Amino acid sequence: MVATTSDAIHSDYIEGSFVKKLLYTVLLCTPLSAFAAGHLDVIKFELVEGCSFAEHQAITDDFNEWGADHGYRARVASPIQDTDLNSYYWLGESANAATYGAAWDAWRDSMSDPESTPAKLAARFAECSKELSRSGYDLH
Repeated sequence: MVATTSDAIHSDYIEGSFVKKLLYTVLLCTPLSAFAAGHLDVIKFELVEGCSFAEHQAITDDFNEWGADHGYRARVASPIQDTDLNSYYWLGESANAATYGAAWDAWRDSMSDPESTPAKLAARFAECSKELSRSGYDLH
C-alpha cells in the first residue's frame, strides 16, 4: 500500500502532533493577561429621584479618567432581566487585589481634601445614586 498525504495528515492528527501544535500556537498567541487573576469590585446601587442613567454614566466616565492612573476601570450593568429592575451594578475592574487596594487607598486618602478629584466625584455620585451593597471578587 502506498502512503498518501491524507494518510500522513490523519496519522499526525491521531498521534496528537497536530493537536499539540495547535495547542502551542494558541498558547503562544494568547496574551499573558488572559492568565492573570483580576479583581472585581461590585457595587449594587439605585439612582436617586431626579438623576438619570445618562447623568450617572457621565460621572462614571469622569471617574474612569481618574481610575486610569490607578489601574481601575468601571462599567455599569443595567438590568434587563432581573427580579429587581431598579438596581444597577457598578463593575470595577483592576489587575489584582493589590492594584485595587492601592486605588482604594488613593481614593480614601483623597477624601480629606474637598477639592480633590475623588472627593468631587464622590459628592457627585452621592447626589445621583444610593449604594445598597458592595462586594469584591477575585477573577480567574
